[in-house]
Amino acid sequence: MIIKKFIGKTEEEAVEAAKKELGSGVVIMNVKAVERKGLAALFRSKQTEVTVALEEENDTFKTVHREASPATARKEQPRPVKKLSVEPSAEGEASYDNALGAEDRIAIEKKLDSLESLLMSRFQQSESAREDTSVTEKTTAEGEVQEEAQQEEITQQQRFLRLLYNTMLESEVDEKYANNIVNEVDVSGQSNLPIDYILENIYQKMILKFGRAYGISPAEGTPKIVVFMGPTGVGKTTTIAKIASCYAVEEKKKVALLTADTYRIAAVEQLRTYANILEVPFRVIYSEDEVNEAVREFVEYDYVFVDTMGHSHKNEEQLGHMKKLFDALKEAGDCQTFLVLSATTKYRDLLKIVSTYKGIADFQLIFTKLDETAAMGNLLNMRLFTEKPIAFVTNGQNVPNDIEQFNPQKTVKQILSIRQEKQ
Repeated sequence: MIIKKFIGKTEEEAVEAAKKELGSGVVIMNVKAVERKGLAALFRSKQTEVTVALEEENDTFKTVHREASPATARKEQPRPVKKLSVEPSAEGEASYDNALGAEDRIAIEKKLDSLESLLMSRFQQSESAREDTSVTEKTTAEGEVQEEAQQEEITQQQRFLRLLYNTMLESEVDEKYANNIVNEVDVSGQSNLPIDYILENIYQKMILKFGRAYGISPAEGTPKIVVFMGPTGVGKTTTIAKIASCYAVEEKKKVALLTADTYRIAAVEQLRTYANILEVPFRVIYSEDEVNEAVREFVEYDYVFVDTMGHSHKNEEQLGHMKKLFDALKEAGDCQTFLVLSATTKYRDLLKIVSTYKGIADFQLIFTKLDETAAMGNLLNMRLFTEKPIAFVTNGQNVPNDIEQFNPQKTVKQILSIRQEKQ
């Protein structure tokens, strides 16, 4: 990773100088005004210093590059940093569960346009195939004709619900959750019920089951201690860097980084590198006895982000150390915890992981590696199994761009469009 500072009369001039030297792929990590010293300060205007970072091809923390045509690559522009929610929505959970507002309905209608076309096309194809099968079956034995007559009793609405149900299963939604969602839509005796009404009904029910996304709430009077836990390999340290960058650079908050992950030397150095880029303090915690001292050191800060050791959920000894660390952090101040999971992990393993971490601390969920899977069903599975809200999702390794607040509507659309994603 290349880290370098550039100075110009304006921010734009400094950024342009950085791009000329390092290329358009630079990531802006910090911007600050620089005052001239000595007699020069009397005759020259202030300057702006920009700190940028650039991932190298052989760097340990290599950026994930998506394949693109030459034409697309030429047109590609740097993505803006996504601002993260700093506190829960002012609207209550109850009001959201009761009904969707006008703006929500407009958003739903827009998102349903392409999804409805996709599902209707798929439904018509299945109907056409079913009719062809019916003609063939009617030319066979009389018993088969009677079976076809029984099949005709299944309404078009029921067949459409079955299509939605199968689509959810393909997106790896657990069968019991898919059944519950479909069973909540009663189409019995309503043969004239519009299909678009059924789709909107399912769509809204899935959004309500996800609920609202809650981010990091600010502390009152003391620094907010934000703790991240999770198994190895889920991208926990990179996720911390993304969130810390958004708060330090975009929100202009005072941020400090701590790590208790002393099991892996690389994890310590990785977070130290990000701290240097962001120009924020960094400290290693070697035992739970050092927690209070570390928090007191940053008592004037807004947020203290803590990286914990990543380990197997089967390791009882390390889980015991983790529990002691969390107890010490809770005693040290206002503490909020996030469990970081990978969207690519098998459902069976996710169940074991969250069951283990439930005994350590209350938490919100963060899902990483959404760019590495087309099946988003596990997000709904874990939301319903844990009854914990999903706060953030990440879709790449770029710091700080590849993170955003969880969007239920976007995720539901992806779940119901799984076949389109596979094509």
